[in-house]
Amino acid sequence: MTNNDQFFYSKSKRGFYIASVHGNNMPNDAVQISFEQYQSLLLGQQNGKEIFPDDNGYPYLGEQTIPDFTYAEKREKEYPPIEDYLDGVVKGDQAQIDKYIADCQAVKAKYPKG
Repeated sequence: MTNNDQFFYSKSKRGFYIASVHGNNMPNDAVQISFEQYQSLLLGQQNGKEIFPDDNGYPYLGEQTIPDFTYAEKREKEYPPIEDYLDGVVKGDQAQIDKYIADCQAVKAKYPKG
């Protein structure tokens, strides 16, 4: 890849294409950008920026978007493994079962519904 190649960006795929690599296998919405733009965008991405398409499909750098997880997604990440509960049931270990329930309730309290 050299600066003599033609560089493109696709809004629909949110990705880059290079004419010498992809040939005619590019999305219909691919717009041509300069080698300098291509390099700048990749460098910005490496430094924590995010590449977004503008209304005309041309890429620009912006602040990274951080997804806002739902309470259910947050809970799911922190719940103890269900195997802990099942192990307690199989062993008849009420203390282990109670600990599992308490751990789940703590997560629910940390991330309440709504």
